[in-house]
Amino acid sequence: MHNTGMHEHALSQDPQALELASVAARWVVEEGLRPSEAKQRAAEHLGLRGRVRWPDESMMDAAVREHIAVFCPESQAQELLALRAVALRWMARLSAFQPHVSGSVWHGTATRHNDVFLQLFLDDEKAVEWLLMERRVTYHPGSAKGWRGEMVPVLTVQDTDEALGPVLIHLMLHAADDVRGALKPDAMGRAPRGNTAALQNLLENVG
Repeated sequence: MHNTGMHEHALSQDPQALELASVAARWVVEEGLRPSEAKQRAAEHLGLRGRVRWPDESMMDAAVREHIAVFCPESQAQELLALRAVALRWMARLSAFQPHVSGSVWHGTATRHNDVFLQLFLDDEKAVEWLLMERRVTYHPGSAKGWRGEMVPVLTVQDTDEALGPVLIHLMLHAADDVRGALKPDAMGRAPRGNTAALQNLLENVG
């Protein structure tokens, strides 16, 4: 553990990693790129070759929050609030499937360029499709990588917010028993996702 701490401290002081994080953060905030994509683009932008000292998750998170604080604190706060309201609306509609919100909408760094990601936990994957069809909601099936690295089914729907315009909501389908593992702290020690009560609490305690 001591060596890991020394490595993290050394990385946090590394000029190349810091520059990469700063450049990548702009694309994360302003274009909604995933951190991994933004870091790759930043490396190309900076002309880095060979062994690149990549910023870790905590460094990227800090850079994104700093970019927001400097360039768009008010607009980002309003957009985040709207996205969380959209998420909460869909979590209420899908309450039978233990919905949890994750990603930048949950962690508080989302802007209008981000989608909403909801994890659903259920015994029958078709039950979500039946519910959507019953309510005449158009959806598009697909798949994406889950938090353990495995591919999971995803149903994508679209909502519209008065301020944001179209918003995509990705419903990631997991087995009912997986909800326990879904709540384990992430690499930064944070709750990686939150249920309806947790998101409602964030909305009620804005500011």
